[in-house]
Amino acid sequence: MTSKAPKAPTTSAGGGVKARQSLPARIAAMTGGGAMRIFLVLVGLFWLMPTFGLLVSSLRDPSDIAASGWWQVFSQPAQLTAENYERLLSNEAITDSLWASVAITVPATVLVVVIGALAGYAFAWMDFPGRDWWFMAVVALLVVPVQVALVPVSKLFGDIGIFETTLGVILFHVAFGLPFAIFLLRNFFAEIPRELLEAARLDGAGELRLFAQVVMPLGAPAIASLGIFQFLWVWNDMLVALIFADSESAPITVALQRQVRQFGNNIDVLASGAFLSMVIPLAVFFAFQRQFVSGVMAGAVK
Repeated sequence: MTSKAPKAPTTSAGGGVKARQSLPARIAAMTGGGAMRIFLVLVGLFWLMPTFGLLVSSLRDPSDIAASGWWQVFSQPAQLTAENYERLLSNEAITDSLWASVAITVPATVLVVVIGALAGYAFAWMDFPGRDWWFMAVVALLVVPVQVALVPVSKLFGDIGIFETTLGVILFHVAFGLPFAIFLLRNFFAEIPRELLEAARLDGAGELRLFAQVVMPLGAPAIASLGIFQFLWVWNDMLVALIFADSESAPITVALQRQVRQFGNNIDVLASGAFLSMVIPLAVFFAFQRQFVSGVMAGAVK
């Protein structure tokens, strides 16, 4: 009596062992191909649809906006016009608010990046009394919500005469942006090899030169990320500007809110203004993205 040979596993046409392939493995194989790429492209298009709709609405006449949806431009492309942006640029309140947004966002971003980088380097590589306790205090400030400080800071700014000024808005954003900046950059700078810093000190580099020529280039990825994040946060802010800015120093977010309150039917100005306020931070992001990638690659091969 002869024994039966074990049954060979079922193989597919390509030679793979199909019977032993688990369900998670089959799912991973399916999602790793072109189907997943198509799915991700569809998700991206769906995510960008409101932005595209806002762009199309900003290029339509107010009567066309009131009569039909923005998708009608595919059958009636003659509806597209640039008159909305011409009226927008002739609206003094909107144009002044754009410059006010720049005057607030740029200094608030630069100050947070510079001060945060200096403090992050000090906490990472300089010895001074109570360094760890001071850093713990900075980390504790991360959990303080903005709403808690609105009333006391308003009174403080009123006492020193900077309430409802551009300077007051900038200082508020800097104060609340520094804890995260210091925390992020300190942790990134602490990963720099100590031998590299010691070699630079042996070559005669002081702390300032060491920071500028060694730490800053190596910290380019974190610095670029912080700058982009801070710029987007300040540019899109409305709560702080609504409280601490007056009518002359109000940014674009507050100006658009006031346009809705005063003229509820001027959708042409609101659509074009909202899209313009959204395009500027996107342009900044893509402008700094190349530097961010370059910093990541430089850090990978250092």
